[in-house]
Amino acid sequence: MAVRGDIRNVAIVAHVDHGKTTLVNAMLQQSHVFNEREEVPDRVMDSNDLEREKGITILAKNTAVQYTGPLAAKYGHPEGITLNIIDTPGHADFGGEVERGISMVDGVVLLVDASEGPLPQTRFVLRKALEAKLPVILCVNKVDRPDARIEEVVGEASDLLLGLAQDVIEEGIDLDEDALFDLPVIYCAAKAGYASDNQPENGGLPDNDDLEPLFEAIIKNIPAPEYEEGAPLQAHVANIDSSDFLGRLGLVRIYNGVLEKGKTYGLSRVDGSIENFRVSELLRTQGLERTPVDSAGPGDIVAVAGVNDIMIGETIVDPNDPRPLPLIHVDDPAISMTFGINDSPLAGTEGKDHKLTARMIKDRLDRELIGNVSIKVLPTERPDAWEVQGRGELALAVLAEQMRREGYELTVGRPQVVTKTIDGAINEPMENTTIDVPEEYMGTVTQLMADRKGRMDNMTNHGTGWVRLQFTVPSRGLIGFRTALLSATRGTGIAASISAGYAPWAGQIVTRQNGSMVCDRKGVATPYAMQRLQARGNFFVEPQSPVYEGQVVGVNNKPDELDVNITLAKHMTNMRSSTADVLETLTPPIKMSLEESLDFANEDECVEVTPESIRIRKIILNREDWYKWRAKQRRQNNQQGK
Repeated sequence: MAVRGDIRNVAIVAHVDHGKTTLVNAMLQQSHVFNEREEVPDRVMDSNDLEREKGITILAKNTAVQYTGPLAAKYGHPEGITLNIIDTPGHADFGGEVERGISMVDGVVLLVDASEGPLPQTRFVLRKALEAKLPVILCVNKVDRPDARIEEVVGEASDLLLGLAQDVIEEGIDLDEDALFDLPVIYCAAKAGYASDNQPENGGLPDNDDLEPLFEAIIKNIPAPEYEEGAPLQAHVANIDSSDFLGRLGLVRIYNGVLEKGKTYGLSRVDGSIENFRVSELLRTQGLERTPVDSAGPGDIVAVAGVNDIMIGETIVDPNDPRPLPLIHVDDPAISMTFGINDSPLAGTEGKDHKLTARMIKDRLDRELIGNVSIKVLPTERPDAWEVQGRGELALAVLAEQMRREGYELTVGRPQVVTKTIDGAINEPMENTTIDVPEEYMGTVTQLMADRKGRMDNMTNHGTGWVRLQFTVPSRGLIGFRTALLSATRGTGIAASISAGYAPWAGQIVTRQNGSMVCDRKGVATPYAMQRLQARGNFFVEPQSPVYEGQVVGVNNKPDELDVNITLAKHMTNMRSSTADVLETLTPPIKMSLEESLDFANEDECVEVTPESIRIRKIILNREDWYKWRAKQRRQNNQQGK
């Protein structure tokens, strides 16, 4: 096999918030991608508005830096070695992006927080890397944290690597165990831009003031791309992008052969058919820009224009000798939500250019399928609603939020789990959940998880005042758990989870103790009515805002449903009263985000999503019809109980 020595393809993988995007930022700065006078934003790779707001990476992205340090000449490339870097999401819900990123590279840099250590998503990304037989470089980040415990974290990461390697070997995948024992470790403070081979003191900066040791570790330990000389073209489509001028772009990794602009090639489709097309433009990434090139060879990651409906997993091949590569495998979805048209009485009343029709929503969901391999869209009994399945609640909530910002009005159902029937019994998805909390909240969190059918697997106390609890819990028990955890721990609890396969149905889980306050007629919420009702609970609506029958306007203090007339006006009379003008204050309403609204909604409720508003409502709006439905449900439950 021939080797392309002037390229290294590497993915940076880690748990959420361990500093991947910050590290890529530092690598770009030290490779002189930006001008000296150019102001560089934090986390420049998080270009999406939602990514910046939430502080997490949602989409896998690639960049390229030119390394011209001393090691480049040593390896025979004084003009520089190109490092193609894939920045991947750290949240388990966006695991499909990680799998796509790993399919493009020859090795991974595993980033681990020097205080938190390996967490569930660390296990997930590391397992995917080992299954693909990719070499791993361990990078311990944030070594300057006051609560850093560097030596223990390196030990935990090494133990995790060897444990996962054993699991992968037992599944029949052949790994080089000797290479795993010789794990290269780099100590890093990505925010400062420092990295070193030498372990610093806990809480201290590395003894080197640049990232040269990290660049050297990548060049030494990540193999250069190999290819077969004279073999026909094989280029795998691993991502999709778009350009205002060129239309749809396919991001491809070339394994064999040469791709040239203006030539005709074959596109091996998902169904196995071959379709000829002409490459209208070829773009190579340099820093954050894409520059046109005439040709690209083995190991290159380039963007190809010329096919309007190119899909992830397809292969660009030589039409005379087509050799398609296997499709990208993505884990099955575990959570589903119903996306449908907005059929509330206020639909279309808040703006002129809103997208309301079923055709528009279906077209948008179909477009999402093109670039998002980890979701599925299935039909339902209704022609104006679809079941959207994904990895987790956050991934689907992000899709709904993106549609809302694009001007769509829709109704989103409460998250449900995707069950499987195994040996005649219903099985549901399970999650391994890791929770970090201060010691005083340990009992509260254990009770919360017990209510959700969680089983404690492990408890670790590092002596810092914080406890790490590990549970196995049904996925549906985690719907709405984040809000409950933050309330119970006064905002200090941190939870992360990863799929743990399927297990028999665990029984009924009651996640909400309070009932809903439901509006019983259409009108406008009045301060007078809200004043009289506020002793019964907390409101979600502002005074003078429009309401309708079946809308959930607040949360009841008690577990029961409460029908309220929030539109009641104070009638004027000719009688004077000494207490008529006493100023009465209203408690400010609770403002909930889309994710919090989905967490709050009961099984008979859904969320109305418009560009201006987010409202919780009953699926059956008419109160009389809803009471008939509830009576029918109770009769069915009583018969099943007998």
